Amino acid sequence: MNKRQSRIFAIVATGLAAVAFIGLTFHSHMRFGELTNAQDITPEVTAGKDVWHKYNCINCHTLFGEGAYYAPDLTKIAQHRGEAYLKAYMRDPSKFYDEQRHRRLMPTQNLSEVEIHNLVQFLDWVSKVDNQGWPPRPILVAGGAVNVAAQGTGQGVAQAQDVRPVSPDSDPRALGEHLFRSATPVCTACHSLQPGVQLAGPSMAGLAGRAAQTLASPSYTGQATDVEGYIRESITTPSAHLVPGEMFSAAGVSFMPDTYAEALGEEQVEQLVAYLATLK
Repeated sequence: MNKRQSRIFAIVATGLAAVAFIGLTFHSHMRFGELTNAQDITPEVTAGKDVWHKYNCINCHTLFGEGAYYAPDLTKIAQHRGEAYLKAYMRDPSKFYDEQRHRRLMPTQNLSEVEIHNLVQFLDWVSKVDNQGWPPRPILVAGGAVNVAAQGTGQGVAQAQDVRPVSPDSDPRALGEHLFRSATPVCTACHSLQPGVQLAGPSMAGLAGRAAQTLASPSYTGQATDVEGYIRESITTPSAHLVPGEMFSAAGVSFMPDTYAEALGEEQVEQLVAYLATLK
């Protein structure tokens, strides 16, 4: 290839690269509304973004991988933790973490109730943005994990990666264990299977035994009459009976998401109950 041919090749290659870049940029701009659910940007979401900047949350946290990397990435936090938990946490983080045990302590910002509500709405909107699997390895809250299979699909669901394969004809308990590690939101984001290990919710170790004790207690406020019924009630109507502790509920509302009754079919709930009832 002589100099003239090299020059022509360089010009053509540069031109093709420029066309491809412009085309991809145009395509991205055309999809921004779809990828970000722009139709869901309400005045509350916008006000929540202002709260995020007003209190310099980015000085410790990250969104879409952008921030200080001192504290967890909050891109999908609304899928890891429910609204009731987030509001209680923002009111007083010291009830959930302490510096001696966790080696970190989020400062109490003294946000107003309106600011807390708007910030939660903002984080909920952020969690539904199709972030194309970015960042690839975010710093997550305790118990959180990334569903690698969902990256790039827009789902962005928190999910454990050690899900064992099952088939429709598997034992209901095996199917229930699979759901425990793959339901939306994923149970392992808030519940540990190790004795004494508390995340956002109580440890599931010894659940069946504790359920029997709860049913026999005069302080029980639910409608269940047996262990399986208590577990089912905890999944579908978590506020029917509140587990004692400021880390688990506030203002009479459980931090456990109340969406499983709709997100899971009746058969799936029974499978999950079958598995959890084996944790004695």
